[in-house]
Amino acid sequence: QVQLVESGGGLVQPGGSLRLSCAASGSIFKIVTMGWYRQAPGKQRELVATITSGGATNYKNSVKGRFTISGDNAKNTVSLQMNSLKPEDTAVYYCNANDVSDYEGIGYTYWGQGTQVTVSS
Repeated sequence: QVQLVESGGGLVQPGGSLRLSCAASGSIFKIVTMGWYRQAPGKQRELVATITSGGATNYKNSVKGRFTISGDNAKNTVSLQMNSLKPEDTAVYYCNANDVSDYEGIGYTYWGQGTQVTVSS
């Protein structure tokens, strides 16, 4: 089992910045990707940004140029720097990790408990 612990959510005014962090711990095989998803009230959970162990990144179009994802393979951590925040970025943000056991040939997906980000004046 792998546990993901998130931190850094909160209330910010439009145009402001927040940084989310997530640390994975427990019985980790090999984390191949980590990322952030979000879910606004009444909407489905959606991908915000992901990063592979090799450093390749992927972003939701609406956050490109405003959000930056970074990771530390040695520490099994991922962060999301969010700048120029907009009210439509308001959501619960979830950390995600995909862990692979080469021996078993099985991948496992884990989620954090979520952290609220509210962008409002």
